[in-house]
Amino acid sequence: MRGRTPLSLAVAGAAALTMAAAGCSSAPPAEEERFILQYFLGEPQHLLTTNTNESEGSQVLAALYEPLVDYDEQTRPVMAAAESITTEDNVTWTIKIKEGRTFHNGEPVDADSFIQAWNYGAYGPNGQGNNYFFEFIEGYAEMNPPEGEEPTAKELSGLKKIDDLTFEVTLHKPFSEFPLVIGYTPFYPLPDAAFSEPGVIDEDFEKAPIGNGPFKMVGEWQHDQLIQVEKWDDFKGTQPKIDGIDFKIYTGETAVNTAYNDLQAGNIDVMDTIPIDALATAKQDLDGRYETSPSSTFQFLAFPVTNPKYSNPDVRKAISMAIDRQEQIERVFQNSQRPADAFVSPVVAGYRPGACGEACEFNPEEAKALYEAAGGPAELTITYNADGGHAPWIEATCNQLELNLGVECTPIGEPRFADVLDKLDAGEDIGFFRLGWIMDYPSMQNYLGPLFTTNGSSNYWGYSNPEFDELVAKGETASSQEEAIKFYQQAEDILAKEVPVIPMRFGQNNYGYSSRVTNVYFDQFGQCDFIRITPAV
Repeated sequence: MRGRTPLSLAVAGAAALTMAAAGCSSAPPAEEERFILQYFLGEPQHLLTTNTNESEGSQVLAALYEPLVDYDEQTRPVMAAAESITTEDNVTWTIKIKEGRTFHNGEPVDADSFIQAWNYGAYGPNGQGNNYFFEFIEGYAEMNPPEGEEPTAKELSGLKKIDDLTFEVTLHKPFSEFPLVIGYTPFYPLPDAAFSEPGVIDEDFEKAPIGNGPFKMVGEWQHDQLIQVEKWDDFKGTQPKIDGIDFKIYTGETAVNTAYNDLQAGNIDVMDTIPIDALATAKQDLDGRYETSPSSTFQFLAFPVTNPKYSNPDVRKAISMAIDRQEQIERVFQNSQRPADAFVSPVVAGYRPGACGEACEFNPEEAKALYEAAGGPAELTITYNADGGHAPWIEATCNQLELNLGVECTPIGEPRFADVLDKLDAGEDIGFFRLGWIMDYPSMQNYLGPLFTTNGSSNYWGYSNPEFDELVAKGETASSQEEAIKFYQQAEDILAKEVPVIPMRFGQNNYGYSSRVTNVYFDQFGQCDFIRITPAV
């Protein structure tokens, strides 16, 4: 997104990952010529780098921050804020930051900016949603002891400042894919202004985050209404061609349809999802301004596996086998997506067609027999976020389960995605529930680790299997991606047997835009590339 050039991940001696600085800036346009993009958004749950792990907040932060590493269209890492990343053993990594980078308030982006941000995210008592992603770094265990014990450290021992623009990261085990990981949101830097005192985030910072990226905040986050950002002329990377973005927040069950009507009327410029019932006519509705692009999206239904209703793997497998995914793809999604047959997206290396096995094959007769033999509950509930346009396929799923299993199924829509996450964080019983995953970095580990390991950051359903955890850990310490994939695939085979979630669909980006803009593109992470967008007027 910020001036991309491919880089090599080879590690030979002190092999470096480097890229020349990109982009230039130009004088800002006159006030009457300013072009402010109107962008559709759901209400974020958070706008703090170490606590944001959902798509709405991540999209805003991607505009506000420049990461160490960005990715090209083939999801290959490229240098962004980092000048180089070097290692000799996949354990100790030296990161050098480009000179002259600053935050929007003028503070320098330096080694301390990353060290203090990562330490905050890694400290268990801070309760950050992205805490898990710092697990690779030496000292994490001391900051996150077993439940009931107190941390013995407040800083990662694996972070060491070398000089103002250089710091060293020591991992507690080899991880050859580490450069892929640090482009993700929790690894963004934070300025001193984010902290009211060392190690304590200012309670007002999230209202108006101060970043180091191509756009800066205008005013404060107006919850359920608006987030405004404007082009930052001092950004040293590639400058955007638009002058700002109004993230217009839509909530409630009619959010997507209301936004689509606004898109057709020219009241918003870019929409990252098209209402399901409009997919067949979107090309015509938008005069050709409906496009698709590859996505890493994995849509699934998750079981609270510690709930006695769903603790039996046979119950979970039977429910999965009772769902006709292909029928939903054809009737509900107008063939714009594809049935999921694995637990990782086809866009990542290591994906195997059919890895989910018979659990993802529609077999209503066998499903009902298995369900009854396993003592499945007579009543099912599926919770989903109503602001994402999911009602049609959730209702279709309930109808199929009622028909094929002879149960009563009730869909329950929460107004916002953030509400679903909040209830899950609070441990409330919401039945089984819809979630989606877009990769944070291009690796099988990014699906298997956060979603399914015992302490995974997004393992909201409480799944735990020591053998699975061990296989993922072996993949993480493998000397190459090829070797890692062998272990990851063995771990995925366990998921196929235990079915902690029901794989439903692999998605693609289906997006629309107004006649005011051109060069609109969504990447495999599901994020809009705001650098590419060009005013058409």
